[in-house]
Amino acid sequence: MAVLVVATPCPLILAVPVALVAGLSRAAHFGVLIKGAKPLEALSRIKTLILDKTGTLTDGRPQLISIETQGDITDRDVLYFAAALDQASKHPIAQAIVAAAHGRAIVLPIPQHVVETPGEGVAGSIDGRKVLVGGADFVMARIGAASPKQQIREAGSVLVAIAVDGKLAGHLKLADALRLGTLELLAGLRRLGIGRILLATGDRRAVADAVAKGLNLDAVRADLTPDQKVLLVLSERKNGLVMMVGDGVNDAPALAAADIGVAMRARGSAASAEAADVVLLVDRLDRLLPGLEVARQSRLIALQSVFAGIGFSVVGMVAAALGYLTPVQGALLQELIDVAVILNALRALRIVPKETTHASDDPAIAASKLR
Repeated sequence: MAVLVVATPCPLILAVPVALVAGLSRAAHFGVLIKGAKPLEALSRIKTLILDKTGTLTDGRPQLISIETQGDITDRDVLYFAAALDQASKHPIAQAIVAAAHGRAIVLPIPQHVVETPGEGVAGSIDGRKVLVGGADFVMARIGAASPKQQIREAGSVLVAIAVDGKLAGHLKLADALRLGTLELLAGLRRLGIGRILLATGDRRAVADAVAKGLNLDAVRADLTPDQKVLLVLSERKNGLVMMVGDGVNDAPALAAADIGVAMRARGSAASAEAADVVLLVDRLDRLLPGLEVARQSRLIALQSVFAGIGFSVVGMVAAALGYLTPVQGALLQELIDVAVILNALRALRIVPKETTHASDDPAIAASKLR
């Protein structure tokens, strides 16, 4: 009877759920929502990572990278006229130009007599001067000049022409930049045991290669349709469990096909968040690092609790078989073992990830360090 009492599998039944639920709670503390214990365990064993480009590896919003001027007009004036007129447009490029002006503390007037040609450009008046903003062909045709020779620009960048009072004033170059800390993020993922990292995008090969230049990626796949992304995920399973990270509607099938799908929820689509197993609640790809660490340490703590509990139970069973424990003593010993493994499993609530980028910018990490 004493042997049977000590042999109850309570440590196994209690330790694993407590450790995994504690890990889910801890991951959420760092802005990583994991949808259950099964994805948490799978996340701890990921070997291959596939990254979408736009909105995932890159910021997803065009940013001003340079200003070219014509004549004696200044960079600030070119940006002033372009941003002031683009306030009347909802186009992403126009909004990026307005954001760049606000970032330089430029006060913008209200545009007058605005006429927008969808997909081409905007015309209007700023401070009584006639301004045109848009593609080179649109602007040059409006001012009655021949379009210049095709300007050499980096793949993935956009050139916006500006004309003031019928004369070309300059160009603004915009591009979708990599997220801050991408190199550190990829290095951290390598240190956490992810052996293969790929870029998968529907953009042209030249754009994909320009983004991937200088990054430690194992492969770049461009010109992919949603179903081709699914095939890529399935083909990579030969190397181990696959994690796919994306944010758009076109990424949803691949997220569902991967062993672990991760969605960027802050600016991503509802479809991708629904299909994913993990959702990053903040618009920061570097949240993958603490998420992976929490998952791995939670699983390790669960296994430690299981082995320790079973080990103590075996010792108690041997002692009971030799007559050193009565049934009541065996029951008390078993309760002590249960309490010990539960307390050990709760250590998952205090996991502090080591692999983080821009930790000083994250209030959650700062708070955890204070505690």
